[in-house]
Amino acid sequence: VQLQASGGGLAQAGASLRLSCAATIGAFSNIGMAWFRQAPGKEREFLAAVTGGGESISYADSVKGRFTIFRDNAKKMVYLQVDSLKPEDTAVYYCAADLWGRNGRRSADYYYWGQGTQVTVSS
Repeated sequence: VQLQASGGGLAQAGASLRLSCAATIGAFSNIGMAWFRQAPGKEREFLAAVTGGGESISYADSVKGRFTIFRDNAKKMVYLQVDSLKPEDTAVYYCAADLWGRNGRRSADYYYWGQGTQVTVSS
């Protein structure tokens, strides 16, 4: 499994970004996908996850209402829409895959990780 995250960049507070993650895998609809982020000097933080079929989604309380995860199984893509950006959203954002198709909240639930995409929010 290979995951390629993209869509990060420099944005102003209040703006929106859409992060994308492309997966190289045969049965993508069986794979649970998640987004995490890690800011300098901080631990990796769970953001959102979706089951393989998209029937169940979970969000961290800290981003609920501003972040939206969705997937396109035909394109083998998962997205994270980030609205109302804040300077504290500055971090490297990672997508991750769970071959069991779940939407867990722990880093340990995910075996495959993308390389990360940097998001920097200016005030």
